[in-house]
Parts: sequence; structure tokens; C-alpha cells
Amino acid sequence: MESSSAANDYPAAAWVNTGMLLGRFDGQSRVLLRALMSGANTALTVFRRQQRANPETSLAQFIQTLCSEEVASPEAEALTLSVKPLVCLFPPLFKQNLLTFLYLVYSAVPVPTVILLLKCLSQDSKPTPWVRTLSRLLERKREMNHNDPLYSEQCGQKLKKLLERLGGFCKTGGWADCFNSQTEEYETHAGPDLSEPETQRKRRASFDHVDADSKETVQESKRMKMDMHIDAEEEKVRMDTQGGTESAAKTLADGLYDGLPEHIRGSVLHMKELLESQAEWDQSSTDVFKVLNECDPSQVEMLCEMLNFPNLPEHTLPKLCNGILSLSPDLSYGAAASLIRSILLEKVSTLSEPASRCLATSVTSLCSRYARPMCHAVIEPVLEDRNIGPPQTELLNRLIESCLDFHYRLLVLQKTFRIPWSEAVLSVIHSLLDSKLVLNEEVFTQFTEQLLSQGPRFTKSVKFAKMMLTALTKYSSHVTAAQKRSLTSCLNLNETFLKKSLQAALKRIPDT
Repeated sequence: MESSSAANDYPAAAWVNTGMLLGRFDGQSRVLLRALMSGANTALTVFRRQQRANPETSLAQFIQTLCSEEVASPEAEALTLSVKPLVCLFPPLFKQNLLTFLYLVYSAVPVPTVILLLKCLSQDSKPTPWVRTLSRLLERKREMNHNDPLYSEQCGQKLKKLLERLGGFCKTGGWADCFNSQTEEYETHAGPDLSEPETQRKRRASFDHVDADSKETVQESKRMKMDMHIDAEEEKVRMDTQGGTESAAKTLADGLYDGLPEHIRGSVLHMKELLESQAEWDQSSTDVFKVLNECDPSQVEMLCEMLNFPNLPEHTLPKLCNGILSLSPDLSYGAAASLIRSILLEKVSTLSEPASRCLATSVTSLCSRYARPMCHAVIEPVLEDRNIGPPQTELLNRLIESCLDFHYRLLVLQKTFRIPWSEAVLSVIHSLLDSKLVLNEEVFTQFTEQLLSQGPRFTKSVKFAKMMLTALTKYSSHVTAAQKRSLTSCLNLNETFLKKSLQAALKRIPDT
């Protein structure tokens, strides 16, 4: 542990940067990570499905990533940094569910991996009572430490009172065995009400009492413990030791994953099977995607992550896009943007050669139906990318020519006014101007200002000269006398073979 308590104190603000935390994991691990924020049983279901899909699925790498060191600031405005295991930056609810999940799948996790995780969790300066207890319980399960009690002294006293009212437990096993092993230790430090001999004998007798219903009671207790349900007495203990239910509620609200509805999760599994299948899809197959109309944008992002859309093989894209285009009514703008960004952005941004037929068909089909989401989710980020090259411009020019109407072409042109120009961007601007775009006076003035400010960097660029020649011939009626004088100075710097053609085109524009 760190020597400074301040360096160890990680309030809620320290573990709510979900993008940073999720970014450390691969796609399959992120699905499990989100499931753990939903609950241990949900995580168990996801893990078993992952094992069925890939029998070699292991938790070792997942836990090692959780144990990797991360630089973090304990306070939002702190000037000092400290290094902590990544797992310590997650909310207490996640740690609680993680330990419960590992208890349920203990046979599938190597002992050294569990030891490493528990060692990392021990660096958490303020573990919740549940995390502390589950850590000890996991140690017992692994037969690493049988001496440390599972509960604090205060918690033990309150739970004894609770058990007294429940009517007693069986002689061996369960809570009775746990308490009897620690009775002497806690009675030494207990208050006067627990130190009286008669009270001690009475409470010992309550644990030794056996009746006909004891087995059923023990089973019910185990089920309650595994499901992590907290009754009124246990909640009171939590309030005393952690600071109340308000803190617990905030932890839950700041969680990484609020969970998808059960029927959406079921549809996700069906979608995964369809995407992995080589068979043709029928109407029932495309109907599975109707669940997308029930999702908000954040749920669509979760769904895309679970299905690993960015890494889908390109030959599956046409079938997936057909399923999306079959939806009625159309997706909302937010849902469509999230979906298009997940499916297409990475594939388009990383093109090193012309787009395949499958990718080009998918992009154009989605752009024809969802032009505005396509502009914001794919076209604008690609234009902003400094690594944009000929494969990207070829695809964007195809969209400009065949999919985008006047309004969206104008939107793309205005986007180029806010980014540094490159040879690739010049190609897109030329395509936009060549599409007989209707420009008003305000937009043309903005365009002229960009020609004057960015033009000096392209004095030897043939693409810039061709784009400017198109502007002077097709939009000559927009050029004012002041703009003509400014453009004359700009053209004097041009060093390409098109310089005389540019000067002649500008000279033909009347002074107005």
C-alpha cells in the first residue's frame, strides 16, 4: 500500500472515466466487464456463452489486465499522481461482483491469478465491507488463509443479533461454523452486554440449536448470499461502516454498465449466430434487427461492442446492412449514427487500397437512407483524419456523386472550412464544387476566405489549381470586386501549368 493515505483515497470521481478503463481491454473482455457491472450472475452467463463459443476462453488474461498498473490522480484537482492496479480504479460495486463471480467459477481460475488479484485489491485503502468479506471468503475457498475473520467486529455483533431472531442454525457449517470459530476473539473485545456468562451461553446455544427446518434454512441462506441480496439488518451494518445508502446509490449510478434489457440480450445472441452463419438470411433473420428500434444510442453502442461490429468481416456487411435497412420505422438519428460509426468508421479510416465491393455497397446503401448520420459518424471524422488518402477520397467522392443531396453536400463543404486542407481534402472539395452545388453569398465568402488563407501552402499543387479553376468558372457570378482583387494576389503565387488559365478565368469575371 502507498504510504500516504491521500494517495490511496480514490473517490467516485477517480473511477468514473469509463472510456479510459474500457480501453485497456479487448472486445470479448469488455463484454464481460460490462456484464460484471450488471451482476455476478449476468457475468457467469456471459462467461459460459464465451466458453461455448471458444472452449479455450480463459480468465487469466482478463485478470492480469485488471492487475496492470495505472497512473491516476486520487483527487480531481490533485497535483500528485500515484500508481495503482487498474482494478482499484473501478467502482466498489464492480469489485463486489467480480469477487462473487470468481467465487462461482473458482475451478476455472488458476490459483496464482487469484492470489495476484487479491494482492492488488489489498492496495485499496477503503474497501467496502462486501469487498473485504468476499476477499476473505475467496481466500478460504482457495485454502490460502483460514485465520482472518470474514467480518468486522461491529458487523459480527449485529449479525449475531440477527441470527438470534431467525431461530438458530445447524451445528456445523454455514454462518454458525464461521461465528463459532471466532466467538472467543470477539467476546474479548465486546461490550458488557456480550461479556456476561449467561448471555454468552445463551448465544452459543442459539448456534447449536438444531430443528427440523435447519437444512432448508441453511440452503436459503446460501442462495441469499450468492445473489448478494441485502436485508434490512445487513443494510444497517453497511450504513454504519460505509457511510450510508447514499454512497451505495452513487456507486451504482457511476457504474460502467447499467445493463441491457433481457430481451435485447437474447437478440444479441441471435444476431451473433446470424453474422457467423454462411447461410442466406430470410425474413425471420432480418426481423431480429427490429430490436434496434427499442434501443437508445448508448444501448446501441453496447450492442455494437458485444457483437464486435468494428471487426466484422467485410463479406458479412451487405447482409447486416440489409437487415438494418429493412427496419420500419427508420432508426433515430442517434441510434443510426452510433450504429454506422461502429460498423463503418474504422474500416473506412484504415483503407490502404480502394474499398472492396462489399464495403462500398454497404457504405452507399446506408448513406442513401441515413445521410445525416453518415455525414457526422463517418464522413466528417474521415476528413479530419490527417492520414486520409486516395482510398478514402475515392469512397467519399462516390458518396457525394450518388448518395448525398444538396443539403448534405453543403454540410460537408462547410466542414472543410474548419479543418486544415490536404491534397486528399482538395480532391473532395473539387468533387463538391463539380456537383453544381448551390452556394449562397455567405457560404461563398467563407470559401473565398479559405482559398486566401490556405492557398499559399499549395502554390505547386495541381489539385488546388484545378479546384480553384472550377470555382472561378462555375461560381463566377458570386465573386465580388473585393474578392477578385484578393484572388488576383493569390493567383500570382501559383507555380503550376494552370496559372495562365486561372488568371484568364479571373479576368473574365466583370468588376461589380
